[in-house]
Amino acid sequence: MKIPFEWDNYSDQPYQIKDKNYKKRMRKKELFSLIKTFLLALFILPISLIMMPFVRRKEINSSTFFSLGVDFQREPKITLELLEELQVERIVIRFKLWEIETLAELLTFVLASKEKKITLKILQDREHIEDLALLEKDLRTIFTALNGLIEIYEIGSTINRAKWGFFSVDEYSRFYQIAYNLKKLEFPDVKLIGSGVIDFEYHFTTHTLFNFFKYRYDGIASLLYVDRRGAPENMQMGFALSDKIALLSTMVWISPKTKNILHITEINWPLSNTAPYAPTSEHECVSEDIYADYMLRYYLLAFASQQVDSVSWHQLIAAGYGLIDNRETLKKRPAFYTYKNMIEHLRNAQFLRMDIIRGYYILQCLVDNKLLQLHWSLSPTTLQNESYFEVFSRDGEKIEKEILEIGSSPIYIYIIDKVEANDKK
Repeated sequence: MKIPFEWDNYSDQPYQIKDKNYKKRMRKKELFSLIKTFLLALFILPISLIMMPFVRRKEINSSTFFSLGVDFQREPKITLELLEELQVERIVIRFKLWEIETLAELLTFVLASKEKKITLKILQDREHIEDLALLEKDLRTIFTALNGLIEIYEIGSTINRAKWGFFSVDEYSRFYQIAYNLKKLEFPDVKLIGSGVIDFEYHFTTHTLFNFFKYRYDGIASLLYVDRRGAPENMQMGFALSDKIALLSTMVWISPKTKNILHITEINWPLSNTAPYAPTSEHECVSEDIYADYMLRYYLLAFASQQVDSVSWHQLIAAGYGLIDNRETLKKRPAFYTYKNMIEHLRNAQFLRMDIIRGYYILQCLVDNKLLQLHWSLSPTTLQNESYFEVFSRDGEKIEKEILEIGSSPIYIYIIDKVEANDKK
């Protein structure tokens, strides 16, 4: 990565571009593409809104729905042990094109993780965006070295932020086209997902899904962050998380350029008092306890949509936003246990329904022939603990109180057979 681009090793993202004249010059150069983005959004977004009620839910495989981002260079041995403890079946690994010399290190980690479904998120830099011959050479090297080991390649990321290297969707499309051409001519078994738009900026998404480039996606990758709005249920322009997912899945459904597959490959909340490791300002940061609540609720809302094939938490070990704090020693945050408990309860879940009554949420699913309900409320309230309830907290502790407190932290309630309930007395 070369000036004016610079990588921030604290927050695992590029710094903002300080050269404003360079940004202005590059945006002016891509003006025609930016106009296309605006016009396509003006046409496609209203159609997508009209079509939203007609999108059918899919049957989502819960065992591979829960995904986790990992850094193959950050405590690799311990990372593998933690993945086994969590029993997660799908992982997302970032790989930086400007560090192609670390490919052998990546291969070692991938071979150690080969029992898992792996998405490799290939991160771009300006050199590979401008030099497409270099991009083709390095992608060929990656596809050859990892042949048969990677389930999905995510080509490019965060394409609507200039600090990540792209100044227009057309630039991204030319970038993705190289990967697609390699797939067609040399690597037919490779699965490629793309788009890579961050946040609720679907005007960029429309341009990635409706254009005249001769490529197709094997699915769509979205970085659907909602942290700047606080809780996942909070509104942005009239859209809560569930509505954002519904609109995005509609666009995927009607697009001629992709299979009807949607992966959310990055999501988190930044943590308070972790500067300079937090990826945003302190204003957006939350406590460790709220972080765990929001994470679980995001997963539950996305699972209830039955329109998202996987959600990947970003990430396992990261001081400013991870399940584990690595600033001094490795410390498991409450969210680590929340994530572990979530998988234990839901990896074999079959979705039934979601009920929302005045900010009170009940997700119902079938787990090993038992009815499981998850309850949470945006306003604290209570619920009678019935004799036929078997109740567990967000982090897995059994709850036997007569009155259950329902609030920000979802609780798991199994509805057991009354005969079984009497036997347990």
